[in-house]
Amino acid sequence: MTYPTDSLALDVAVPVYNEQADLDGSVRTLHSYLTAAFEVPWRITIADNASTDNTAAIADRLAAEFPEIVAIHLAGKGRGRALKRVWMESPAAVVAYVDVDLSTDLSALPPLVAPLLSGHSDLAIGTRLNRSSRVVRGAKREIISRGYNLLLRRALAVRFSDAQCGFKAVRRDVAQQLIPLVEDDGWFFDTELLIIAERAGLRIAEVPVDWVDDPASSVDVVATARDDVRGMLRVGRSIITGKIPIGALYDAIGRRPFTQASAPGFFGQVVRFGAVGIVSTAAYALLYLLFQLVLPAQESNFLALLVTAIGNTWANRRFTFGVRERGTALRHQLQGLIVFGLAWLVTSASLVVLTMLRPGSGPHTELVVLTAANLLATLLRFVLLRVWVFRSHRHADTPVGDPASAPVGTPVSTPVSAPAGTRAGTRADAYVPMIPTAIPTAPAKVIRQ
Repeated sequence: MTYPTDSLALDVAVPVYNEQADLDGSVRTLHSYLTAAFEVPWRITIADNASTDNTAAIADRLAAEFPEIVAIHLAGKGRGRALKRVWMESPAAVVAYVDVDLSTDLSALPPLVAPLLSGHSDLAIGTRLNRSSRVVRGAKREIISRGYNLLLRRALAVRFSDAQCGFKAVRRDVAQQLIPLVEDDGWFFDTELLIIAERAGLRIAEVPVDWVDDPASSVDVVATARDDVRGMLRVGRSIITGKIPIGALYDAIGRRPFTQASAPGFFGQVVRFGAVGIVSTAAYALLYLLFQLVLPAQESNFLALLVTAIGNTWANRRFTFGVRERGTALRHQLQGLIVFGLAWLVTSASLVVLTMLRPGSGPHTELVVLTAANLLATLLRFVLLRVWVFRSHRHADTPVGDPASAPVGTPVSTPVSAPAGTRAGTRADAYVPMIPTAIPTAPAKVIRQ
């Protein structure tokens, strides 16, 4: 994808709140770097979030001094609120943001935006958790950051590695589709945006960064992490209930795989389901015996079934029925838990009947009865998974290469043009902008709200 020479290619937002000490020096450093490193037209937008110190005046002064700097002033606080405003109103092809303390080395900025300018990716994030990243920060922040990202990956099954690094970029056409769906106006904005983007089948590029913690940072990492966990629960609930229309978003802009995996036939499904069932039954038996050491029979049965049900649904979704669409994973797990509830009723009823017929039966007798009941419940699961949970995917295969199936803005077989400033034939993700010869200028603007 190429852009006219008089268009704005990159808009780098700098959200600030009471940053009078760092704002002037940091923005001048950013301006100098962009001038030296980028040939494509760019600008810097300072987004003042209702600062109560001298931040607003400093932002206005910078905007008056440099034609490539714009200052806007918001009446409310919140990094998410600032980015929503800047990114939705920006005319640039790619919108980005950096933290005002410039903790992330700016040398990562060209590889961050290159895959977006080329059309190779939809979003790009800096990551401090890659093996090649170089990070300097205290143990407390390190543990909280890694713990939060681990929880995020396990709870919502996301693949991006670092949700919180203040160094991100997104194509404007993609941002305009995603941002109206993002509810959070604070620190969780980044995470929510990434979750929705990944669920919608968008491509997220990651760039290892060099990052040095700012010891003077005013961010309360514990309170932020607590709010982020609440945000995770809200977003997960919204995806499951359909409040966030992941399916419609995927149809509009999601990237589909080059080859659509077809689900196996009925016989293949039976064989694969049987294999998954054998493993699940063995896992259930082991878990039941372990739980029985500390819990009564009914509670042990419930917990063993719950743990194996989650793993069973995941395995059957992927291997038995060939479903790989990530946007429906949470809904399928919810339906799987409903099926689990029916299976639990079957096995619980078997315990009730055993207690009536043979009072005082030991754990091993209970296990034999429960295993038999679990096999019956497994048959019930197969029927329900096939005719209810994964029914819509049995005939949903799309012919490979069908242009009608391609998301908006994604070429089916058309080569992607390199961004301005690259040589033909070079890889988009290896692009480094050349030294500029001229940068279009515009009158300094100060926007207030």
